[in-house]
Amino acid sequence: MTQRIRFPFCCLIRGLAFPRLLLFGVTCPSVVCCLLLPDLEGSAHLLLLSRNKSKHELGYCEAEAKLALSLDFWTLSSENLLAVLPVDPVKENYVRKVKNCIFSIAVPTPLKSRVRLVAVSKEVLEDILDLDLSVSETDDFIQLVSGEKIVSGSIPLAHRYGGHQFGIWAGQLGDGRAHLLGTYMNRQGEKWELQLKGSGKTPYSRNGDGRAVLRSSVREFLCSEAMHSLRIPTSRVASLVVSDDEVWRDQFYNGNIVKERGAVVLRVAKSWFRIGSLEILAHYGELDLLRTLLDFIIREHFPSVEVAEPNRYVDFFSVVVSETAQLIALWMSVGFAHGVCNTDNFSLLSITIDYGPFGFMEAYNPDFVPNTSDDEGRYKIGNQANIGIFNLNKLLQALNPILDPRQRQLAAQILEGYPVLYYTRFRELFKAKLGLLGETKGDDDLIAFLLHLMEKTAADFTMTFRQLSEITQSQLQELNIPQQFWALNMISKHKLFPAWVSQYLLRLKSNMNDSDSERRKRMTTVNPRYVLRNWMAESAVRKAERNDFSEVHLLQRVLRHPFQKHSAAEKAGYSSPTPSWAKDLKVSCSS
Repeated sequence: MTQRIRFPFCCLIRGLAFPRLLLFGVTCPSVVCCLLLPDLEGSAHLLLLSRNKSKHELGYCEAEAKLALSLDFWTLSSENLLAVLPVDPVKENYVRKVKNCIFSIAVPTPLKSRVRLVAVSKEVLEDILDLDLSVSETDDFIQLVSGEKIVSGSIPLAHRYGGHQFGIWAGQLGDGRAHLLGTYMNRQGEKWELQLKGSGKTPYSRNGDGRAVLRSSVREFLCSEAMHSLRIPTSRVASLVVSDDEVWRDQFYNGNIVKERGAVVLRVAKSWFRIGSLEILAHYGELDLLRTLLDFIIREHFPSVEVAEPNRYVDFFSVVVSETAQLIALWMSVGFAHGVCNTDNFSLLSITIDYGPFGFMEAYNPDFVPNTSDDEGRYKIGNQANIGIFNLNKLLQALNPILDPRQRQLAAQILEGYPVLYYTRFRELFKAKLGLLGETKGDDDLIAFLLHLMEKTAADFTMTFRQLSEITQSQLQELNIPQQFWALNMISKHKLFPAWVSQYLLRLKSNMNDSDSERRKRMTTVNPRYVLRNWMAESAVRKAERNDFSEVHLLQRVLRHPFQKHSAAEKAGYSSPTPSWAKDLKVSCSS
């Protein structure tokens, strides 16, 4: 029985108590190369560069100090994966059921028309990939990030996984339009996996065409970088390219199929393994392979877990439970709804991945659903914490076959602690958003009271907290709210707002060694002024479809510094009420 916790404004969902306030084959790399190289003709070509030198050959100081000015001395490797994890022995690229492996070899399919670079992340290129920004202007770079050519040392792979989609086991899923190019170790010694999305069919494409469209690719590029700047663990996007290839999509799953343009993003993450990576192995009884994959993941990505420890899988589960609770609390603190929290979209490293029909909540509403195909509201923002425990329970079910009875009991107890982990972090984050220091008995009620007023007045989530960060205590005391604080003006219309202000000001007096200026300074570092609202993304997409990428670049600049006021952003209305033309905008489902 899941532990129940009593909170103010509670709503019980599936037996869980959360606050209404939001709870809201072949393993040898040389053999793999032999399998791959004969099949390169007709798909991506091998990019024959000068022989890549390792950092040891370059000399540590030289590698540490310099960014690469070309791809000539830049190395990708698949060896860390392929030395341990088996590959599908069938090398032909056709849709099929795959068994007893983690990856299938799959070479990207180049786009047919001319490819244009839409945007790059300077931070990803320089800080993660050790590439000077000028490299993005080269033909070699465009060919690499569009899937036209692959660098020496790269063995493109498609990952096999399954998952529960909208609560139902969906069987084999996998990378249906993504290609893992390999792992890059940068000058800080960090390993990053590079993956193309929209780069063609794989054995896991099912009925798909293996492509992504410009619309969804712009959204993913902007949101992944925005989430990083909001200090939320996330995959990153290094680049976005677009072509004139025709890709047909039913954007809202309503039978209206439209022609769109094909695009490819180069994504990077420490790992792309997800809950579904383990589920499929347990489902088909591939338990030795399940242990192999788990040991690899623990060794590579969970330094706090001892791989020789008999209870390592329980320890691993404990870390995932804790970090998943932390991630979802962070989502809630910025009003982010993922939209498709299936187990195949939930990272084992507890980072945000697979941006689809996501949305940042505008008017505060625990029932906010960005995904228009989610008719029952399963993945509404107020249910994300509960979905977290559902997904973790599916992870536990995948682990159970390799746990002994005592370990199963320990793991079940760990899962029961999830609500406390989640709410503790949620509470910490929202106290910080209100500038509260120390512990006071009524803090939960103060937070819940404000969110209740915001819900009743449909006050803007982001700007309510931001404007509380900017208004002075004396202005609040006198209920003298300047006109530019439009979100606070909205909530102030509620008859109980003066009562909440009195409670809030009284609570602020208990902050030790604090001043009003310090409070405001502190709050502006945790309450963003800018998030990627749906209408902002839509405006950028509409221009991009006409080959005007100016708003993509503007949003990229603004969202890199979401806590700082930006003159161009203010001129564009990014901190203003939603424009009238965007009031009824829907988030498209297909990508």
